[in-house]
Amino acid sequence: MEGKRIEDADFNETGYSYTLSLISGKYKPVILYCLMEYEPVRFNEMQRYLQKVADKTLSQNLKELEADDLIVRKVYPQIPPKVEYSLTERGHSLVKVLDKLCDWGNENRR
Repeated sequence: MEGKRIEDADFNETGYSYTLSLISGKYKPVILYCLMEYEPVRFNEMQRYLQKVADKTLSQNLKELEADDLIVRKVYPQIPPKVEYSLTERGHSLVKVLDKLCDWGNENRR
């Protein structure tokens, strides 16, 4: 039986590539992990959790995750404004993947 040929492969068409496109970057996996563990989370709480992240960077990452339907932003009509972030159903479906990453890290930490 002949194996797969790399010459015929297109990494961009794989599920792996698609998943990475949604969760890759310095902050997105950490944002998702934070929401997985502590949702709902307010912007300032998220910023403290991530430590040295700029407002603009965090805001952009949150907008991208929201556009990809992984998180939801809930605005409360009050003064001062209150905004909370939590995982969508689609975002919750990533929990199994994130849990596996945590398991691997715990088992292989040196």
